[in-house]
Amino acid sequence: MNGKSPPQRRRESTDNENLKLCVSSASLRLCTSFARLCGGFSPFSIVRAPDLIRFARDAATGNPLRASLLVLAMAIGVAAVVVLTALGDGARRYVINQFSSLGTNLVIVLPGRSQTGGFNPGNAITSTPRDLSIDDAQSLLRASTVRRVAPLIIGTSEISHGGKLREVMVAGTTAEYIDIRTLKLAQGHFLSPGDWRRGASEAVIGAKVRDELFAAEPALGQLVRIGDRRFRIVGIMASTGQGLGMNTDEVIFVPVSLAQAMFNSNTLFRVLVEASNREVIETTKKQVLETIKLRHDDEEDVTVITQDAVLATFDKLLGALTLAVAGIAAISLAVAGILVMNVMLVSVTQRTAEIGLLKALGATGGTIRAAFLTEATMLSLAGAVLGYLLGQTGAAIIRLLYPVFPAYPPGWAVLAGLGTALLTGILFGVLPARQAARLDPVQSLAKR
Repeated sequence: MNGKSPPQRRRESTDNENLKLCVSSASLRLCTSFARLCGGFSPFSIVRAPDLIRFARDAATGNPLRASLLVLAMAIGVAAVVVLTALGDGARRYVINQFSSLGTNLVIVLPGRSQTGGFNPGNAITSTPRDLSIDDAQSLLRASTVRRVAPLIIGTSEISHGGKLREVMVAGTTAEYIDIRTLKLAQGHFLSPGDWRRGASEAVIGAKVRDELFAAEPALGQLVRIGDRRFRIVGIMASTGQGLGMNTDEVIFVPVSLAQAMFNSNTLFRVLVEASNREVIETTKKQVLETIKLRHDDEEDVTVITQDAVLATFDKLLGALTLAVAGIAAISLAVAGILVMNVMLVSVTQRTAEIGLLKALGATGGTIRAAFLTEATMLSLAGAVLGYLLGQTGAAIIRLLYPVFPAYPPGWAVLAGLGTALLTGILFGVLPARQAARLDPVQSLAKR
């Protein structure tokens, strides 16, 4: 007889079975790791960071499926932030680059007065109580800060040559237009300078028009019919491709006076004014407006906008769009954080006996809490890095498919995505870590 009653022996046998169950397989490995973590089994040993990381790593890799799902959820959130901000910031850069290509130090005069001050995209549509004429455009040359002026009228017509016929956009302007817009010629020369009210019957055609009408034949010097008039081709524009505004590959440039006669209109579509330098753009704007008012009986019936105002407006609008899509994408990080919390809570429940055994071996509540937080941090960091790589790959694919679109994620968005992912994982890992730290070792072992 060992002096123990049968109920005592049964209780000890049950406790021994519980202990065997809790130290089986993964639990045994984690407990061994924790023994190293605590420098033996002494509860007073100092926890070393490398050992804490090793313990968290062993805990995370103990359930590969759970760890993979957590990493994937966080990676999707970070990748969404990177790709969407790359699209938003790419759109901003694309629009700004396109407007910058219109020229430098540019002031634009539109016929009709907008109903509100400043520039907004609706200013492109204005009421026109009075014509904006060629004489109005020429009068702007007298302003002290104006370097060049180019009137512009736009319409569509048909061009024919050698039995071939197609509809084209016709732009009536002057010789100064190509310098203001900083365009390039592939062959020949642009419209000849001279009296704006009288123009020679000459035309400059876009690269695509030249290919469709003449193919391999030389185009310079050839006669073409545009509408009911005959023009001689004196120049061919260099190919620029599609951008904002006119696609010069499909445009024909003719003298502004002939275009007005062709379209039976005295009103100009726009007047492009180039200021002498960037510092006098606002002064040029005021001088242009005052000059037109004097010619129009002191009535302000035109809208004058500057290139900088256009760029600033679109930069502000598209910058706000980038922030908006970043915020939308960040929601997925919050969802991933909730997933981290739920899975870690389930993990605490599944590892109750393991936590009890660790406490029985000398682990403090702070050590258990640090171990769970380290595990959540490692999983979040792995997901953030994977998401960053996936996002950069997605942005690179967009740039490959659309070379003219600069889909580069801004640096602040990348840092914000990585930081938010890490912070989200830590914050949502606090509750499971605290719950694990509060477990009673005796009750935890008894539950198994």
